Amino acid sequence: MQKPSLELQIQTLPDGPGVYQYYDKDGKILYVGKAKNLKKRVSSYFNKVHDQAKTNVLVKKIVTIRHIVVPTETDALLLENNLIKTLQPRYNVLLRDDKSYPWICIKKEPFSRIFATRRMIKDGSEYFGPYTSFKTVHTILDLIKELYPLRTCNLDLTKSNIESGKFKVCLEYHIGNCKGPCEGYESLENYQTQVDAIREILKGNFKSSMKDFKRVMMDLAQNMHFEEAQKIKDKITILENYQSRSTVVNPKITNIDVFSIVSDEGAAYVNFLQISHGSVIRSHTMEIKKKLDETDEELLELAIIELRERFKLLSREVIVPFTIDLGEEIKVTVPQLGDKKHILDLSIRNAKFYRIEQLKQLQIVDPDRHTNRIMAQMQKDLRLPVEPRHIECFDNSNIQGTNPVAACVVFKDGKPSKKDYRHFNIKTVEGPDDFASMEEVVYRRYKRLKDENEPLPNLIIIDGGKGQLSSALKSLDALELRGKIAIIGIAKRLEELFYPGDSVPLYLDKKSETLKVIQQLRNEAHRFGITHHRDRRSKEALNGSIESIPGIGEKTMLTLIQHFKSVKRLQLVSEKEISDVIGLSKAKKIVEFYKTQAAPKTP
Repeated sequence: MQKPSLELQIQTLPDGPGVYQYYDKDGKILYVGKAKNLKKRVSSYFNKVHDQAKTNVLVKKIVTIRHIVVPTETDALLLENNLIKTLQPRYNVLLRDDKSYPWICIKKEPFSRIFATRRMIKDGSEYFGPYTSFKTVHTILDLIKELYPLRTCNLDLTKSNIESGKFKVCLEYHIGNCKGPCEGYESLENYQTQVDAIREILKGNFKSSMKDFKRVMMDLAQNMHFEEAQKIKDKITILENYQSRSTVVNPKITNIDVFSIVSDEGAAYVNFLQISHGSVIRSHTMEIKKKLDETDEELLELAIIELRERFKLLSREVIVPFTIDLGEEIKVTVPQLGDKKHILDLSIRNAKFYRIEQLKQLQIVDPDRHTNRIMAQMQKDLRLPVEPRHIECFDNSNIQGTNPVAACVVFKDGKPSKKDYRHFNIKTVEGPDDFASMEEVVYRRYKRLKDENEPLPNLIIIDGGKGQLSSALKSLDALELRGKIAIIGIAKRLEELFYPGDSVPLYLDKKSETLKVIQQLRNEAHRFGITHHRDRRSKEALNGSIESIPGIGEKTMLTLIQHFKSVKRLQLVSEKEISDVIGLSKAKKIVEFYKTQAAPKTP
């Protein structure tokens, strides 16, 4: 039987919520997605040309569309997540995590042990977590150990075993870390009271433990047991210090999960914070590699479903940076101010720091991928037709019109290519005319590249505002290169980017990598131009001064330039220092010359 056409398959799709699956001609799964309206969502893939090439390739491969209808969009989210993990389609982001996260277990047994584990055994024991690292688990267990003396052995402490005298206390009892329930020195009731207090701490609630410790401390002090009271006071201090470190907002804010997302061209980073009684009791950041042109909304929805399942989250309210649909059972809050906004900002900061850390590692481990990512980001941010693999930046340098020069620096793949840097001495412009100077150097640079059949840059950056940009454009017009090379101007004051024919500047995020590359180019052009300008002025000053000294030739002049750097310094040094460089006879001539110059002239 012949397969129905794609058009017919789309027409027969329902208008309700569900999950769609795309297959290729060989029956291989390509993509799984969820939709509030299946027909509308699937149709959108086929009625336009997509911005990303990958999406266009995907659409060309689709031969069969299958779908599963579900009652609500929440069900669609859950089903989509499960199908992606089960089928692992080529064009879906894969939220895989092979880690076995650690838990804190309160064992179901007489005199419960409390310990860290990666295995959950369904024997009635309580498990708190999972935590994202063993470091966090050990910090909490160390706190518990300092507050409550619990057993660490795995003895079977049944009532009959204890009464029969089967066990003897160990070293932990003698050093004060355990009260010896194995020999009946501590009652089960007293021990379980401590376990109840620990259970509250693991939930993020320190209030009851603090209250109990303060009551015991006051009782001991009133009965004149000051040493024991001091020990309890030390425990209160430990608990207060831990609470102050972990509490980030109002303790009334409890049982809330916070999610934020930071993304770039290739990946998204989703941070998750679990808040209980104003404290962050769990934090985790996951990286999602993009496959198509997924939006932040789509990725965050997918990540939230995955993280709630992975960490067994049951909260009914989530805080997020923008509105998303997680179904009617979960309240979605987008805070604008107050404590909840403070928590969201904290989560965003965590996501940003994680991204920076990953990018630094990527730069070391896989520099090519790092470069490709930055180039793709620059192309998008600057609205360029191609990636700016070859960029050239121009800057003028003159002081009150003297020695006007210009510099051209070249970046290839986002890095300086110093062998391609060029200096220009302004030849056709009289006086300090930056616009005319820019027109001259841009013309000279690209006329030469054209004449020598050298590759032209993908992007030209002009250090200056609309005036300098217009001057550079005149040269490109004269060389018939207008439209063949992208060109922008950057104004120093507000870091405004100007485009030809557009009076409204573009403002990039001050922390964006694209702006940082442009600033590096601009600063390098300025440094390179200023250095050349300074060298010219110094050389001319030395030249004029030394050439007028009888008996001092060009070779001696160059030697003195290289050694003393300036005329002023040459005038101040002794005859001995000069003679060490060029010999005694020439040194005498120079010293005598400057003495004559410095002597007062007789009327």
